[in-house]
Amino acid sequence: MDETPEVPVQRSYSGLFIGVLGVAVLCAIAGLVWSYKLAGRLTNAEAQVASAQQQNQKLAAALDQTNARLKVTTETLGQSLGMTQKQLEQKAQDLLNRQQADAKQLELEKKQISSVSNDVSGVKTDVGGVKTDLTATKTQLQTDEAAMTAMKGDLGLQSGLIATNGKELDVLKHMGDRNYYEFTLDRNQKKAVATVALELKKTDPKHSKFTLVVYADDKEIQKKDRNLDEPIQFYTGKDHLLYELVVNGIDKNQIKGYIATPKNAPVPVTTSGE
Repeated sequence: MDETPEVPVQRSYSGLFIGVLGVAVLCAIAGLVWSYKLAGRLTNAEAQVASAQQQNQKLAAALDQTNARLKVTTETLGQSLGMTQKQLEQKAQDLLNRQQADAKQLELEKKQISSVSNDVSGVKTDVGGVKTDLTATKTQLQTDEAAMTAMKGDLGLQSGLIATNGKELDVLKHMGDRNYYEFTLDRNQKKAVATVALELKKTDPKHSKFTLVVYADDKEIQKKDRNLDEPIQFYTGKDHLLYELVVNGIDKNQIKGYIATPKNAPVPVTTSGE
């Protein structure tokens, strides 16, 4: 009968031990390598921290110097202006407040300008309407002026335009060529008009005639049986100025009209009229 040879147990344990030992060696080597690299990184980080600390120290020193210079400058400025640090700070705050107030005021003015701009637009529209009205008025005045006639007066002198009613007289006044004084005169009444006096003696409404007396320069000038709308002319004053009298309304015992005088004629202190 064959017998199987037995493997020594001691040899098996030796191989296992060698294997474990090899793994441990490899782990130790890996640990050493990792420790070396970690130490290098740590050294680098410490160097960076040290550099940063140095930089911070330099910045802190520079900041201290700047603060010191600023303090000296502020104190010097305060001394030159006769102000303390607190006063300077208050002055700076006042300037800031003023700037803020100016900004608010500017904003308010912008709004007001915008509002005024809108108002101006409205005014422009109104002005346009006024221009249209003025154009129409001017056209009407030209029409009314064309409707009036120029006549010769009772002295044979060419008269200006004659107003036969109140509307036409307003046109003449608007033209501004002469001075106009309106009057209403009752029969046998003596009334001052312009720089003369008038007295109505007789009226003839049926034939549109009247008789009156003009008192001028201590003289009596009788105008007998004159016609409605007829220019009655007479001279008066030291400069011998030509006056014109027009009666454009006749009743039984009353006449209405106006006296036209040159622009350079004397102006009465008081005038009588309707």
